[in-house]
Amino acid sequence: MVPDQFFKALSDLTRLRMLVLLRCEGELCVCELTYALDEIQPKISRHLALLRERGVVLDRRQGQWIYYRLDPDLPAWARDALKATSDGVNTQTPFNEDLQSLRNMPNRPESGCCA
Repeated sequence: MVPDQFFKALSDLTRLRMLVLLRCEGELCVCELTYALDEIQPKISRHLALLRERGVVLDRRQGQWIYYRLDPDLPAWARDALKATSDGVNTQTPFNEDLQSLRNMPNRPESGCCA
């Protein structure tokens, strides 16, 4: 992983918000990210595609849903940067609101329904 590409990926607020949620929750469906960030699905998917191309996240398909998680093979320095960032911003707006919104989401995918 090239450090400048990694940090460019983090420089967008939407991508940073998604990464903080992924670090906190482990794995999320596109619909969960869309709901938590109150953004349209094409915007979320476009940002996730960039993060996937840069090697920051991995995806898996389960039925019609696509789930994303941080790449477990991220270099230690990248994991440390994400941890420090997440720990530093998780009580600040909009990051704390994203997590609260996600936790209040009705019909999350694990319940078998993903709107």
